[in-house]
Amino acid sequence: MEERTADEIAAIFSAAGDSVTVINADASYSAYTTRTGSTDTEAEWKDRIKRNTDHLEIIKAYTQTDGTTSIWTSEDFTAIDAAITTGKALYA
Repeated sequence: MEERTADEIAAIFSAAGDSVTVINADASYSAYTTRTGSTDTEAEWKDRIKRNTDHLEIIKAYTQTDGTTSIWTSEDFTAIDAAITTGKALYA
């Protein structure tokens, strides 16, 4: 496996924003169903939040091919870290 390019890293970081949006969209299951009109169960909603939270934790841990050096350099993880904290509280 080759090292990820700067463009690939930027795309991964950008895509993480989608997970942040999903997690931050609603403060509760009730808010989610009110906003979307969804018929998802609360368990399904929590599962979606958990998948997105897990995704953020996974990408934060991405390393170079040496398995120890992070791929991340100057990216700001403030929103991602906050979404992870929020997500864990929502699906707990």
